[in-house]
Amino acid sequence: MKRIKAACICQTLHFQLKEDVDHAYAVSLVRQEVEQYKRGMDLNRTQYKIVEETAQPDGSILLKVIKQYNSSPVGQYLD
Repeated sequence: MKRIKAACICQTLHFQLKEDVDHAYAVSLVRQEVEQYKRGMDLNRTQYKIVEETAQPDGSILLKVIKQYNSSPVGQYLD
């Protein structure tokens, strides 16, 4: 029988601008969405580590994150 000792998932998320609104407003919406994503992980008690958060030239945000997979232990992945 096998058991998961540690598991994480590495994701690169691209928070893109909405096209049907003013550019400045779209940028603020993207920032809010990123903060909401982080708060959601905190509220769900998901362990995570943000590897990189990069604002793109168009105002969108690229977020690279390593986070807990389901409720598996994370081991040394987040050290």
